[in-house]
Amino acid sequence: MLNATLKHLEALVSFDTRNPPREIGTGGIFDYIRAQLPDFDVEVTDHGAGAVSLFAVRGEPGRVFNVHLDTVPDSPAWSANPHRLRVTEDRVIGLGACDIKGAAAALIAAAQAGKGDAALLFSSDEEANDPRCIAAFLRRNQRERRFREAIIAEPTRGEAVLAHRGIAAVRMAFKGQAGHASAENALQLSALHNAMRWGVSALDHVEAQKHLRFGGLTGLRFNIGKVEGGIKANMIAPSAEVRFGFRPLPSQDADELHATFKSFANPDALAEYAPTFWGPSLPSGDVARAEERRLQARDLADELGLPVGNAVDFWTEASLFSAAGLTALVYGPGDIAQAHSADEWVALSQLEHYAQNVRNIFA
Repeated sequence: MLNATLKHLEALVSFDTRNPPREIGTGGIFDYIRAQLPDFDVEVTDHGAGAVSLFAVRGEPGRVFNVHLDTVPDSPAWSANPHRLRVTEDRVIGLGACDIKGAAAALIAAAQAGKGDAALLFSSDEEANDPRCIAAFLRRNQRERRFREAIIAEPTRGEAVLAHRGIAAVRMAFKGQAGHASAENALQLSALHNAMRWGVSALDHVEAQKHLRFGGLTGLRFNIGKVEGGIKANMIAPSAEVRFGFRPLPSQDADELHATFKSFANPDALAEYAPTFWGPSLPSGDVARAEERRLQARDLADELGLPVGNAVDFWTEASLFSAAGLTALVYGPGDIAQAHSADEWVALSQLEHYAQNVRNIFA
C-alpha cells in the first residue's frame, strides 16, 4: 500500500493547487484522479472561484470520505521545489503532503486495492474559507438522503478526532471626528482610542472564559489580527478598522458571543460590526445535542477500529457535515504542526497505516 500511495502522492504534489490564488480548474489534478478510478462513477463540478469538486462513487455506500486538494501558498523558506516530492528514510516532503494530499493519495491507493462500496469527495476550496464544494454536496445529500456518515481527512496523527472548535471572523469599523490632537476631547473622539478600548474589554472577557470546558478543550480562543486607522500622531483618528476572530467551544453559542463582543464597543463610535466567516464547532448543536453527536461519532470510530484522539483547537469542514445531520469525524495522517510550514512533511509510517486502515474500511 505504501508504494502505491507514494506513487499517487508524487503526482498529486506535482500539481499546483495553491489557494490563493484560487486558479484551480477542472483539468490537471482532477483528470489524474479520474483516470485512477475507472470503476467509479465520477462527477467533476466547477463551483466557481477555484472551487472544484470530484465526487466518485462505487456501489451503494452510506459513508463518504472527504479530502481537500488545495494547499496554502509556499513560502521562500522552502529548501527545495515544493512541487517535487522528496522521500527520506522516515518521511515524505512536499507542498500539501501533510495537509492533506497524503490522505488523498492513500484514499486512491486503497480504492484501487479492492472492489468494495466507496464514496470519495475531493474538493479544492478548503483553504479559502469558502466551502462551496461541501455546501453543494450537502444540498444534494439533503435531497437524496444517501449518506449518513462522513470521514474528513485532516492531519490528526492517525487518530479519530470527534470534537473541535468553531471559527468566526469579524470586521469592525469605528468612526471618529478628525481634529487637532491637543483637543481636550481627543480621548473620546478618536476612532482608534475607541477601537483600543474595545480591544481591552474583549481581551478581559476572553480571560474570564478560561474555566469553560468541552471534550478536553478549555476556554475561548481569540485573536485580534489587524488594527489600522488614523493619519498621524498629532491628528485625531477619524476612522479605524479591527479584524478579529474567535474559536468557541462546541458548547458555546456563536450568536451570543457576537452580541457580547459587539456590546463592548461604544455605540456612538461603532460604524459597523460585520461577521465575515463562520464555521460551526464539531459536533454542532446545543450542549445536549453536541454531546449526543460526539457519542455517535465515537461509536463510528469504534466500529471502524480507529483509535480516538483528543479534541483539537483547529477547525475542519467536518463540522459542516455534522451540522447537516451526518455523523462526522476527522481522521488523517500527519500532524497539524507540520501543516502550512516550510518543507511540510508527513511520516511514512502514518501514511502506510492510514492507507491500510482505509483499505480495510472499504473492504
